[in-house]
Parts: sequence; C-alpha cells; structure tokens
Amino acid sequence: MKIIPLTKESKQELLDTLAMRSTNAFAKQQEAVDAIVRDVRERGDEAVFALTEKFDGVRMTPDTLWVTQEEIDAAYAAIDPELLTVIREAAANIRDFHMRQRRNSWFDTKDGIILGQRVTPIAKVGVYVPGGRAVLSSSVLMNIIPAKVAGVPEIIMVTPPQKEGALNPTSIVAAVEAGVTKIAKVGGAQAIAALAYGTESIPRVDKIVGPGNIYVALAKKAVYGSVGIDSIAGPSEILVLADETATPRFVAADLLSQAEHDVMASAILVTTSAELAENVSREVEKMTQTLSRKETIEASLAAYGRIFVAESMEDAVSAANDIASEHVEILTKDPWETMSHIQNAGAIFLGEYSSEPLGDYFAGPDHILPTNGTARFFSPLSVDEFIKKSSVICYSRDALRPVYRKVTTFAEAEGLTAHANSIYVRFENEK
Repeated sequence: MKIIPLTKESKQELLDTLAMRSTNAFAKQQEAVDAIVRDVRERGDEAVFALTEKFDGVRMTPDTLWVTQEEIDAAYAAIDPELLTVIREAAANIRDFHMRQRRNSWFDTKDGIILGQRVTPIAKVGVYVPGGRAVLSSSVLMNIIPAKVAGVPEIIMVTPPQKEGALNPTSIVAAVEAGVTKIAKVGGAQAIAALAYGTESIPRVDKIVGPGNIYVALAKKAVYGSVGIDSIAGPSEILVLADETATPRFVAADLLSQAEHDVMASAILVTTSAELAENVSREVEKMTQTLSRKETIEASLAAYGRIFVAESMEDAVSAANDIASEHVEILTKDPWETMSHIQNAGAIFLGEYSSEPLGDYFAGPDHILPTNGTARFFSPLSVDEFIKKSSVICYSRDALRPVYRKVTTFAEAEGLTAHANSIYVRFENEK
C-alpha cells in the first residue's frame, strides 16, 4: 500500500479520488438506468421479465417470480444446521439492538391544548438484496429486521436469480427468519423500478432500502420522490485510526476485509507511527497473496488504498472526520478517549478485538451504513427509516381565543388573508 505523509494536499487528493466513486460521476450509466426505469414504468411485467432474461439469463413468468413454500422448505433442508444456528443467533442480536430504537407516540395536554406526535410504521417496504459473486445473507437480516421491529406489515424482498432461476438457500432462510412477507426473484434497476411504480405482479411499495451495485444505486436515485429510499449506497470503506500500540497484522487484516468487497472499495490507515505504517504495508502484501479475492483486493488498494502518517493524533482525527468513512476502527492506547473526538463515522469499532466483520455479521448494530463521506449527515439504517411521524394539534375554543389575533397578525404580515380568515370566522360573532 502507498505510504504517504498526511498533509492538507495529500488528504485533498484522496477526497477528490473518493468523490469520483459518487453516483454523480456515472452519467452514462444513469442514462441506461433512466431508460430501464421508463421501460418498467410503461410496460410493467413485460419489461421486468425481458430485462431479467437479458441481464441474468433467466426467463421469468408471473408463476415463477415469487419464492414458493416448496422452495422455502427446500432451502431449510439444504442449509447447514450450524449456519442456521448462527443466522438465528445473529438475528436475535440484531433484533435486540433495534428494539432499543423503537419510538412511541406522545401527547402533552395543557389548558385546553393537546400537542403531540403520532408514530406509525410505513405500510409497505421493498428490500433490495444484492446478488453477484457474494451471497450477502447478512444484508437480508440487516434490512428486514429493523423494518419488522418498526411494525411494517408488508416487507417484499427482491434479489437477482441465479442462472437456473433459483435463489441461494441461505438468502431464503435468512429472509424467512427475519420476517419477510414475500420474496421476488428479480434484481437490478428493473427490480427497483418495479417496486417504485408497481407492475401487474409486483406491488408498489412506499420505501426501498438496501445496497446494490452502481445500477441499483442509480435506480434508487432515479425513483426517489415517487418512493422513499434509505440512502444511495456507495462502495464499502474502512478507515483505521491507529497509534504505535496497534498490532500490524490485525490492522492489515481489517483493511483487507473491506478491500475484497469491490475494486472501488476504499481501505485507509491513518497513523501517528511510521514504523506501524511500514509493518502494515508489509503484512498487507503478504496476506493478499493468500486470499481468494487477490485481484479485487490489489485493484482496490491500488486505486483507493492509502496509509497516511500523521504528525499528531489531532491531525489524524481531523483527517478521519474529513473522510467520514463508513467504518472507522480505533486502535489506539485509549480508544474511548480517541472516539470522543470522532464526529463523522457510519460505525465505530473500538479496540483490537472489535474487528469490522463483527459488525457486518453478528454484533447487532446495522451494517447498512452511510458511504462516500455521507456520514457527515446520514446515519446507519435503523428503525427510524421505517416509521413516519405525524404532528398532532388540538385546540379548544377557549384555548384559541387568547391567541387567535396573534395568528392572524402573522398571516396578514405574509399577505395570506385566507389564512387569517380561517381563524377570524371562528370568532366573527364576538366583538
């Protein structure tokens, strides 16, 4: 990996490089996605099935679109019992964590005035689960369980079919364990469009969540407004913040755990120790040779991997906040103290035994996280993504009387006389 002194210029070069992964940089792909979205909106099932055959090589019909009970039973029969146990334990951890996020409606009453907030779940949610080379069953749990905890009554999962038209048994089992309502064997931009606008076979949903490739991300961007979305996910990222006390082998392993995701993934070390930087670089080179995704890792590290050597921990923390990575690991002498200075991070992992994959699979917090610097203003997927809040206002006549002229004064100052009149008419018989 490249070892670079942390300076204002080197940090900005990285930020500029990372920005090129933004969905705004894919104009040609956006045109293709927009065409797919229009096609699905206009032709419904016909377009979805034609595009599925074109991109996935699978001929789909309304009768084969949805996962059947027979397929579910077969998936449970096929899955390794030990893996099923782990899925159930992980699901329990995720459920317990998200149960703590639940919100309740509230009302406050005083002198004839009732003000409050009513919290209700979104009625229908679409969950996108990527296909590709990796079977991301963990993403199934991370997307569906918060929606279930929030009380969403209908959760529809879409995921690309394999060549023979089936789905991976592990994904099916994970979805059922999480509480899915239905599973459709369709992926890509066409699946996002179908969920956003509805087709003859796929119902329209109110919100779409879940990560995907660039075409899925661009499709979510295209349909936003017609339907809610969680965020526009980018490639995976990790930033390790370390001092001389960190173990080089641990740091290297954690950087590689994200680099293997995608050639556009980003793995960054910011350290105050030049010795650690050299040792981590050597460990990365050594470990990479033994890993199954060697080519992906090497491409990722060449383009988006960096080892920055900072003059002080203050400078290192400042850089971490500017980069605002999806995953931030803190491997310092006092990680809790260091964390107190971190403002921008999707998820924070403290200490040498809190490796990032623990959050990916088992600990409980959601692994659907803000990427591409959006941790500056976005949060992880949570129960909040699946609820709506409605303000509640109730005034009695006696409560309105002493304030109604204040309301009309405000309305008249804005030139909105009909607004003022809607208050006046309630007291027009009073002097």
